[in-house]
Amino acid sequence: MNENPVKAKVLGLAAWARSHRWVAGGIPLGILLLLGLMAFTGGSRLTHLTVKVLQGDIRDSVDATGTVSAVITVQVGSQVSGAIARLNADFNSKVRKGDVVALIAPELFQGALLQAQADLANSRANEVAAGADLAKARAALVRTRADFQRISTLAAQKIESTASVDLARANYETAQASVEGAAAAVLQAKAQVSQKEAAVSVARTNLDYTVIRSPIDGTVLARNVDVGQTVAASLQAPTIFTIAQDLTKMQVYAKVDESDVGRIQPGQPVFFTVDAYPREHFTGKVSQIRMNPTRVQNVVTFDAIIDFGNPDLKLFPGMTAYVSIPVAAATNVVKVPNSALRYRPPMSPEEIRTLYARHGIVPGGKDPSGTGRPAQAVVWKRASDGSLWPVEVSLGITDHTFTEVKGGALRAGDEVVTTSADLKNPLPQGGRR
Repeated sequence: MNENPVKAKVLGLAAWARSHRWVAGGIPLGILLLLGLMAFTGGSRLTHLTVKVLQGDIRDSVDATGTVSAVITVQVGSQVSGAIARLNADFNSKVRKGDVVALIAPELFQGALLQAQADLANSRANEVAAGADLAKARAALVRTRADFQRISTLAAQKIESTASVDLARANYETAQASVEGAAAAVLQAKAQVSQKEAAVSVARTNLDYTVIRSPIDGTVLARNVDVGQTVAASLQAPTIFTIAQDLTKMQVYAKVDESDVGRIQPGQPVFFTVDAYPREHFTGKVSQIRMNPTRVQNVVTFDAIIDFGNPDLKLFPGMTAYVSIPVAAATNVVKVPNSALRYRPPMSPEEIRTLYARHGIVPGGKDPSGTGRPAQAVVWKRASDGSLWPVEVSLGITDHTFTEVKGGALRAGDEVVTTSADLKNPLPQGGRR
């Protein structure tokens, strides 16, 4: 047989891997074949996996997760306690402003109104009686004043005695006091009437509250009670319905990390998807970045409000939105995989410093953009003899998979190292430490 011995050995390794999946299950077959080939052909101890530098477009974006919400949502509640007698709306019902959506049993409130009206009538009768008493007291005052004046005149003529004058004076003063008391009683009766009128107004208002109306045109999102259920409004108004005003115009409340807030401005276009339509992209625009922070486990986020149209009513309130806000773009540029930027060769720090110095590289890079990413980075190329050498590049924007190369000795088609594997310990090496 003239079969190539190397090929036979590699095929044998593949067969062994398939029959020993419990051993090789975590290592791709291609890597096993590569390692086997190098072992059988006497290759070097360390192998390097490379990828090509590409030329193309890059779009940088801020990604966030948000919730679809109606622009205006109203909680419709009850301001009085009682049993639900009727419900005229349900989930997804279309309602108009002023429509009766629920009715609370009105009997108790009707009785309270009748009682208040009766009390008011009684108070008005008391007011009339107090007025009559005042008129009677004033008449008595006029009579006693005349008697006092007449008797005083007769006493001056020695016709009436001093005792008669004193008695007339006492009757006159008593009549004055009676007038004052009657006048006070009239004022009290008037106050009672005002109080009872207020009680009637409250009772009538409470009766009106048993008829619950929609405050807006909209769609019922939630119904929280059933007919016969008792609602208690002693502490706070219980919510009966949740109504959204206009579901053709909606918003996404997106949680944006504080490190990305500075790259977002009102008016920027937005693209987002939802789980219900994973293949469809929806568009909107940023309308507001709210200054109120949210802190969860020391992670600070801010709400970005995104307006979008929903003419087909495909999106519902509460859906999760996966938001992408484009903030930068570069067309037809050299771009390097981020895995190559993260790669660090399995060398000692002294060896790396020596290679850096040999190729004129100063460790570290400044970030003039303020994005937290160095403006310069180092990637590693592989020589024909298997050795590595560093190449310094200037970086532009990134889409988190590729990064733009703005300068440096790197061209499209070049191969850069992303991983190193040791034949004695065939696990990937060279990730960021």
